[in-house]
Amino acid sequence: MNVITLAQAALFAALAYIGFSYFRIDIPVGPGSTAFHFGNTFVVVAALLLGGSWGGLAGAVGLSLADLMSGKYFTVAPQTFFLKLCIGLITGFVAHQIFHISTLNKKSKILTASIVASVAGLGFNVIADPVVGYFYKKIILGVQGDLAINWAKITAVTTFVNAVTSAIMAVLLYNALRPALISAHMFLRKEPKEVGKK
Repeated sequence: MNVITLAQAALFAALAYIGFSYFRIDIPVGPGSTAFHFGNTFVVVAALLLGGSWGGLAGAVGLSLADLMSGKYFTVAPQTFFLKLCIGLITGFVAHQIFHISTLNKKSKILTASIVASVAGLGFNVIADPVVGYFYKKIILGVQGDLAINWAKITAVTTFVNAVTSAIMAVLLYNALRPALISAHMFLRKEPKEVGKK
C-alpha cells in the first residue's frame, strides 16, 4: 500500500457516495425503495485502476455510507457493502489477473479488457442484487414473502439499467483517466510475475 493508492481509494469512495446520494432517482416499493443511480460506475473504475480489493473496498465503504446517510436505505447498508465489495473483486480479478490490464499498451486491448471486466462485475450484480436482496429482506428485515418477491422483481429491472449505464460510463472514464494518470505519474502498474508482449 502507498499514499497514492490510499488517496485514490478514498477519492473513489467519495465519488461512489456522491454518485448515489446526489445522482439518484428513487422508486418506492412498499415500505422501502430501490433506485437508479451512478454509484456503481465508480466502484468499477476504482477496481480497474486500483485492483479488486481496493476498488471493491472503496465502493463498499462509499455506497454503504451513502445508504446509512440517506434515511431511506440505511437498513440495507450491510447488503450494499457485500455486493459492492463483490463487484470490485470480480471486476478487479478479470481486469488484473486475467487481462493484466495495467501492463497493456495497445488501446484496443485496454478497451477490450475494461469492457469485459466491467461487464463481469456488473453482470454479477444484476443476478446477485435481486437474489441477495430477496433473502436479506425476508430473513433479516422480516419483509413478507410477496412483498419481498415484488421488491426483487423491481430491483432486477433497476439493477439491469444501472449495470448497462454504469458499464458504459466506467469504460469511458477508465480509458479517459488512464492516459492522464500515466502523464501525471499517478497510474499504478500491477506487474504480474511473467509478462509477455501485450
